[in-house]
Amino acid sequence: MFQSYWHQGIIWLIALTLSACQTSQPQVHHPPPLPQDPFVQVYFNHSPSTTYKEPYRSVTRPGDNLEQIIVEAIATAQSTIDVAVQELRLPQIAQALVQRHQAGVKVRVILENTYNLSWSEIPAEDLAKLPPRERNRAQENLRLIDSDNDGKLTPSEINQRDALVILQNAGVPILDDTADGSQGSGLMHHKFVIVDGYKVVVTSANFTTSDIHGDFQAPDSRGNANNLVKIESVELANYFTEEFNQMWGDGPGGTADSRFGVKKSPRPPGQVTLGDTTVTIKFSPTSPTQPWSQSSNGFIEQTLQSAAQTINLALFVFSEQRLADQLQTSDEKGVQVKALIDPGFAYRYYSEGLDLLGVALSNECRYEPGNRPWQDPIATVGIPKLPSGDLLHHKFGVVDGKTVITGSHNWSEAANHQNDETVLVIDSPLVAAHFEREFERLYTNAILGVPVAVQQRIQNQLQSCDEITEANDPNAPTFSGIVNLNTATQEELETLPGVGPKLAERIIAARSQKPFTSLADLDQVPGVGTHLLQQLDGRVTW
Repeated sequence: MFQSYWHQGIIWLIALTLSACQTSQPQVHHPPPLPQDPFVQVYFNHSPSTTYKEPYRSVTRPGDNLEQIIVEAIATAQSTIDVAVQELRLPQIAQALVQRHQAGVKVRVILENTYNLSWSEIPAEDLAKLPPRERNRAQENLRLIDSDNDGKLTPSEINQRDALVILQNAGVPILDDTADGSQGSGLMHHKFVIVDGYKVVVTSANFTTSDIHGDFQAPDSRGNANNLVKIESVELANYFTEEFNQMWGDGPGGTADSRFGVKKSPRPPGQVTLGDTTVTIKFSPTSPTQPWSQSSNGFIEQTLQSAAQTINLALFVFSEQRLADQLQTSDEKGVQVKALIDPGFAYRYYSEGLDLLGVALSNECRYEPGNRPWQDPIATVGIPKLPSGDLLHHKFGVVDGKTVITGSHNWSEAANHQNDETVLVIDSPLVAAHFEREFERLYTNAILGVPVAVQQRIQNQLQSCDEITEANDPNAPTFSGIVNLNTATQEELETLPGVGPKLAERIIAARSQKPFTSLADLDQVPGVGTHLLQQLDGRVTW
């Protein structure tokens, strides 16, 4: 009896001591995983709700293993796998594709031409001549292939760890965006996988260590901040397959009928309903000769226009002026706008984040054409604090906590008019909750406002430039967001491109007879033609 109580006392004392030790340590908050939509599942490689052990650096860290999710999707394939991704370097994904290929599954892979080469096959002297960014990419991939980290690549290491060599050795068909007979489209920037014509994986991440797990050359990095969406829908998969087939054409060795970039046939957004969730898809690019409202950025603008309360943005690049103008209109209507931009792009002269902050940087004493810093700037714009070596690689926005904009498409003119891209708009409060949590994670410790260093750069430019053209002309009309044709003053109408005093008067006269209800109505005003309509598309509302 005494021995039994003695043991219980020792156990109680140990438990008490452990409890005291635990409470003296800082508590790490791990929020519980959010429920997933039955058709649309969302994952983040920095999710605070989960942990995993990286397969290449053996680091246990928070986040969803995006590579494993892709591998598991591929492993389920029974008939077909189509992969379109800018860069593929992860050997586990390559091995999964080879396994299904050898099992009789039809596998097709499309890459961006810049990355349709094996770094391990390039002589060292040629690697040394690469631009710094590409040289760093090459060095990172070579570290991945060098599994014993001895600085030498053996044939065994190359055959087991070089993703492109793994695919080539197995005879997996691969082509890139030079297959249309050109030197390549702007960028084949897609990042999607279609499995058996019903399961689609869409991500902002390239299939690389840097984008998913972290850099070998930056031990503290945990991968560029990225998201992944997995959707099961035959109808949605059909849209992706149509996009893939246009780029694939007859495939390697076939007729040169592949189509990339603006050579692809233009298509309006496609929409599918999955239970309580609606998914709308738009592929880029759109020719600049087409109405801007029909482009992917025009599609994003239409989604932003629906905002009544909040818009939260996490963007790698934000350089599309018209989207900044729309955000200004939303802000003026009382919508709370918050934006995080990657530190490497947030304070460049073409960044629209500067517009939202009400400041401007010049490039060789010239502002961007049409640059419009907000007269009433907001302070809820900035950059996230990231692990050393990592980037904010997201391209997402959340509207009113219920609508998500995501995909591979950066908010830029190049993505809109040159690159092969995917934009998804997902209407679902359940899906949006996942993106809102990721935004709040990034926003919590973000650096907001105009940094002192940027303020100093602006002052230096003002002092060193004899004149900075365009933005500092006090006599120039100012443009404040989107112009409402039915309520704008004559002065506001005259800020529009191609609209002078006489045409502004005619617009006012026309609306007094009958309010404008569409852009087509404006075409009835004398002096407005097709060219001017295209200029005004996306700049006016009614």
